[in-house]
Amino acid sequence: MSNSRPVRPSGLAWAASVGWAALPLLTCGLATPFTIGFAAYWLRSVWQVIGAAVYTVCIGSFVIVVGSYDRFADIPDPMSTLVTLGLMISWVGGVIHSGILVPSMARARSQGYGYRQHVGPYLHGHANPRPHGHTNPPPHGHTDPPRHGHTNPPPHGRTDPRRHDRPGPHHGGPQTDPRRHQPVDLHQRTTSPTSELRPGEPAWIGHYRVLRSLGRGGQGAVYLAVAPTGVRVAVKVLHDLVDETARTRFAREVETARRVATFSTARVLDVSISGQHAYIVSEYVDGPSLEQLVRQHGPRDEDSLTRLALATAGALAAIHKAGIVHRDFKPSNVLIGHDGPRVIDFGIARALDQMTMTSGKLVGTPPYMSPEQLTGASVGPPSDVFSWAVTMVFAATGRPAFGEDTVPAVFNRVLTVHPDLSPLPSALRSIVGTCLHKQPEERPSASDVMLAIVH
Repeated sequence: MSNSRPVRPSGLAWAASVGWAALPLLTCGLATPFTIGFAAYWLRSVWQVIGAAVYTVCIGSFVIVVGSYDRFADIPDPMSTLVTLGLMISWVGGVIHSGILVPSMARARSQGYGYRQHVGPYLHGHANPRPHGHTNPPPHGHTDPPRHGHTNPPPHGRTDPRRHDRPGPHHGGPQTDPRRHQPVDLHQRTTSPTSELRPGEPAWIGHYRVLRSLGRGGQGAVYLAVAPTGVRVAVKVLHDLVDETARTRFAREVETARRVATFSTARVLDVSISGQHAYIVSEYVDGPSLEQLVRQHGPRDEDSLTRLALATAGALAAIHKAGIVHRDFKPSNVLIGHDGPRVIDFGIARALDQMTMTSGKLVGTPPYMSPEQLTGASVGPPSDVFSWAVTMVFAATGRPAFGEDTVPAVFNRVLTVHPDLSPLPSALRSIVGTCLHKQPEERPSASDVMLAIVH
């Protein structure tokens, strides 16, 4: 997501940080050890601990020596010079040091555990709802352009924050039955920040410790993070949900998405709609997106393509059964985990669609959009079936069915051209062709697609 930006501190966070930084100046350096000590705790920084220790020695020496004499003039010359130097280091150095740390302290305050509320008050009248309905442990990931499920860095995935990693090729921790696992206090940080972050990237998002960026796109940025339980998750920060109405609608859409069967989808685990940016947490799927897989290793063979078609059609059937329309089904939203394909980002499309209709932004990815999405007609499950068929052509050929050159040219082909399906295996050619009908009512349901593939 190329236009993402880090979470910005609020005015209150800036005011608190400036007030904190003024303490060394107002106390003539006496408060400097406490000020920098607090920064060491808040930023989890060893360097600030060392700084606080230096200031403590400087100001402590000054206080002890001055307290030992009735008058400052009575202090022997070499000692008076040293303690005066210690005072100036603590005073002037503390003012400069604190001033430099103001931006970092403001950002840390904005990302602190008490700064965000969860979606509970909007849906159930109480705070901190717990993710529910989690059973399998497969990992998973997310993003937009580069790769969904998360990107340029190594592949990734998402997992339930209420469970420990199960041992396997991607995880080494103990496994706990989610039905017996006790609720975790998400208001308590149990891990510390890492250093694998680029300048400007957050070290914390809510209660989740960020490990690295997984991808960026028009909707926001996706990060690989660690939940308070130590489980890896994918956190997607959304930059466009700016008003209360849009955020409340988004929370309801995500709550609906939690009802989707998880056999071929990435489970939605948590959501926050307060603070500078809303974010959604889901399973981390440790594997590349379909887009990355095809770009790097070429089109899929017949068996792989058939398995992919069956799994993704089943995922869409489960999504539609829950009353959700994906609206942005594409290769980067299909992650190839160690246990098979997983469809992601089905919980946010409708809320973002409704929210961006008034902003003039295009919702969807042009080469994979259905005719009804382009013409402004009603968008339902048949739109996802159309996008599924275009994605299968990409998996078989390495190219979207309607090309990927200029947007007007792609739109024209989507509306008027029936693509060449000869590269597809004969078992899939007929059903994919039916799914590419220009009229939604002529397309089969996702369930019917599954049956056609099996038979």
